[in-house]
Amino acid sequence: MIYHLTTREAWHEQQSADFFTAPSLQTEGFIHCSTYGQVAGVRERYFAGQRDLILLHIDEAKLTCEVKYEVSTGGEKFPHVYGPVDRAAILVAEQLAG
Repeated sequence: MIYHLTTREAWHEQQSADFFTAPSLQTEGFIHCSTYGQVAGVRERYFAGQRDLILLHIDEAKLTCEVKYEVSTGGEKFPHVYGPVDRAAILVAEQLAG
């Protein structure tokens, strides 16, 4: 299982689509994801103070595009999804508190 943080607005804009995308797919060529243990750090670094966040729980086995674990922030390896995320791979869209 891998995870992607997004805003409630971005999630709702794509509710009826077959795939979920993020702006980084266009600008960097992949969608940033994390392991469960990395979620808190990602939230602190990139979403500090933001409310209305959604944590997508993504089953890697159900993705039709490539996932690469690559060294990123702090030398940690993060999962990067090289294409849109299949709706069927999103098992849970969890509303985060605060």
